[in-house]
Amino acid sequence: MINFQMRTRREEKKGTGGNLKTPKKVDSITTFLGSDASIEGTIDFTGTIRLDGNVKGIIKSNSGTVIVGEKAVIKADIIVDTAIIMGQVHGLIDAKDRIEVYPPGSVVGDIKAPVISIDPGVKFTGSCAMKNRIIQSGKESQPLKQIPENGQEKIEKNPENL
Repeated sequence: MINFQMRTRREEKKGTGGNLKTPKKVDSITTFLGSDASIEGTIDFTGTIRLDGNVKGIIKSNSGTVIVGEKAVIKADIIVDTAIIMGQVHGLIDAKDRIEVYPPGSVVGDIKAPVISIDPGVKFTGSCAMKNRIIQSGKESQPLKQIPENGQEKIEKNPENL
């Protein structure tokens, strides 16, 4: 029997004195892999998937969110829209939107996303790259450019992005 319970942000704060940072709100979970399950191969999904078991292979989605639970052990490359990590991941994480890693999570591998959040207490071994976010029109945003000013470098946005 699978027992899955979601708590609201207010319940989280009430139980911890309001100091616990909660993950970004995600759509309802459409697929769930329990802690007693193991999969080897490719998981290709849409919507939101929560993984609490063991996965070896590739996890991918064009517009989905993967949530790696605290008990999960993932030995796979993850290519998704959003990745929320609270368990163990060994492999590349490439997200179009964002990557969030919370304790007791650990990541061994490279991570790439426009927005990356790693909380204190997380174990991370690898390289981290912030990439440009793709705008809805399909055109990538322009990178920030550095303009020297009085011996110091000032960073400003390109006027084309405004």
